[in-house]
Amino acid sequence: MSNQLGKRFQCEACSTEVLCIKAGEGGIVCCGKAMELMQPKVLPSAD
Repeated sequence: MSNQLGKRFQCEACSTEVLCIKAGEGGIVCCGKAMELMQPKVLPSAD
């Protein structure tokens, strides 16, 4: 799994959030488990 610049990850066990600032190969691990990729938040429109 490659990490992409600007993607956020979250640990399911302790809720730690990580922002990827350097792209590369490998995975992000916390509390002995792979961290989950967070989905972008939907912002309200400015109509």
